[in-house]
Amino acid sequence: MQRGALSRGRLALLAHLGAGCIAAFLPLVAVADEVFVTNQLSEDVSVIDLKTRQVVARIEIGGKPAGIAMARDGTRAYVTSPDGPYVSVIDTATRKLLRRIAVEGGPLGIAVHPSGSPIYVADWYSAELQVVDPISGQLIKQVEVGNSPSGVAVTPDGLLVLTADRDNDQVSIVDAQTLERIATVQVGTHPFGLTIDADGKRAYTADVGSDTVTVIDIVRQAVAGRVKVGRRPYAVALADGKGFSTDQYSETVTAFDLASLTPLARIPVGEYPEGIAASSDGTSLYVANWESNTLTIIDTAHLVATAQVRVGNGPRAFGTFLREAR
Repeated sequence: MQRGALSRGRLALLAHLGAGCIAAFLPLVAVADEVFVTNQLSEDVSVIDLKTRQVVARIEIGGKPAGIAMARDGTRAYVTSPDGPYVSVIDTATRKLLRRIAVEGGPLGIAVHPSGSPIYVADWYSAELQVVDPISGQLIKQVEVGNSPSGVAVTPDGLLVLTADRDNDQVSIVDAQTLERIATVQVGTHPFGLTIDADGKRAYTADVGSDTVTVIDIVRQAVAGRVKVGRRPYAVALADGKGFSTDQYSETVTAFDLASLTPLARIPVGEYPEGIAASSDGTSLYVANWESNTLTIIDTAHLVATAQVRVGNGPRAFGTFLREAR
């Protein structure tokens, strides 16, 4: 099995659900910028205060948590558990698990509509995007997409939902109102992570099998370019006029210029980097390192790592995991 893939065997690591209780080290209302890192092997979420660079809470999730999506207002985080299968709803201010939403198959990638509802869950074991009401927990619709959908992203205007369909080497584009797939775009080999820019004009896929990032013109529904990055790219973030891919096998983050699509640097991080997020001001990146159980913090101006923070076991943080104080 390819190391960058998420087969049932890897999703079922250690094979048993964890408990659904909460263990919070600081039961106070959160006010600082924080990241919520899903740890698949310890079956929890580490909450890190980015000012102190300390883990301030641990939320037990169970079910081998992998994907995460943060609501636009930062009040809720949604975590997928492929071995549940369910989605956990977290109150980010109190760091409490509010409820679990039962879903089907192997939930992996997840995104939230800009309005806060619905949520979109990629079912890795079927060619479907599950559209779910996060309050009632009711399934609204199952949308047919490509095989083994992984990353999910919504355009900032909320009109389109995109999925990275790993085993079809494509991205599906779904109309968020009709909940019908309206187009597909062929990308690199085995796309996994998927990111949309702030203007909603371009999407970026991390192509695990071809060691590339593919750039999609969303309006034209066509490929706009490709960038050669490190080995087995997992996810992409955008900051400071640059793109960044986590290169699992290279143990680096590749920085590239968004205008010219030329590589700029390879930044050493931890072992087997996976999830990546950028601060809204573009000055910092946060990278979850699966095998070293750390979060690397990167200065985007100087393209260097500035800190490492210990988290739980097997951090993935696949999706949007940064909560900024408002």
